[in-house]
Amino acid sequence: MKHLITAATLAFVASVATAQDNDVKLQLQWVTQAQFAGYYVAQDKGFYEEEGLNVSILPGGPDIAPPQVLAGGGADVMLNWMPSALAAREKGLPVVNIAQPFKTSGLMLTCWKDTGITSVEDFKGKTIGVWFFGNEYPFLSWMSQAGISTDGGDDGVTVLKQGFNVDPLLQRQADCISTMTYNEYGQVLDAGVSPDELVTFKYEDQGVATLEDGMYVLEDSLQKPEFVEKMVKFVRASMKGWKYAEENPAEAAQIVLDNDETGAQTLAAQERMMTEVAKLTAGSNGTLDEADYQRTVDTLLAGGSDPVISAAPEGAWTHAITDQALN
Repeated sequence: MKHLITAATLAFVASVATAQDNDVKLQLQWVTQAQFAGYYVAQDKGFYEEEGLNVSILPGGPDIAPPQVLAGGGADVMLNWMPSALAAREKGLPVVNIAQPFKTSGLMLTCWKDTGITSVEDFKGKTIGVWFFGNEYPFLSWMSQAGISTDGGDDGVTVLKQGFNVDPLLQRQADCISTMTYNEYGQVLDAGVSPDELVTFKYEDQGVATLEDGMYVLEDSLQKPEFVEKMVKFVRASMKGWKYAEENPAEAAQIVLDNDETGAQTLAAQERMMTEVAKLTAGSNGTLDEADYQRTVDTLLAGGSDPVISAAPEGAWTHAITDQALN
């Protein structure tokens, strides 16, 4: 009897260990929305299950910093904008990009046309809303390259720490605010503002776009073969989810809505967001494009006396996962 119990116990322990080996915790950069549709689609359509994975998708929020969650062991992989990830790496958190679903940037500034702003030079003397918590780096680098101070005054811009809403623009607290093509810009229009009343500056058009929404893990984790194998499966299933979402935006939007526990989203908003997000993921199979990476690094380094990063990173990305997952 003693031997039978021991065998049963060992079998139970082994099954628990196997289950844990297949667990993946993904930390999102923000709340549940179509910005992350590929992961919810992969979960809903069984793509993760097909790979033998048990994936938990952890929504983000204004008080959640993905790098901190990753560093604390609360997630296996996080989504992060590359400027934030590279800044965290330079500060001592060894994060590594293992896949890059977003090919282009959706970041832009949206300004009131009646302020007289028609070019970047016209930002001088104006108040501009900027997201922080790692999202400020592209803007600060852009202003540095343009030779525009962010300390206020007639020859500089006054930076307003913008919450994750469009109120500063609507309430005329700021002349321009940060928006995403797939989210906040639509919120401004939903508030009754006509596109004719606005002027927008897309970071892509200004030549200062940086990569967004990449997948990052801790460098030490990549030394473990079992973790690498798990990430290969995770990336493969996730990209399958992204391509399905691109091809089926309405269905993807509904899947996102079904996973939103807050009830704050609407289907119309998620469908619009998914349509715009699909433009940003189009052209990517998940493999980080080295030219896009270098463009991001060059933009961040071009910060004059106060660059976002002080030196070109080493070991900040790898193709080891996508080479196995996607070929």
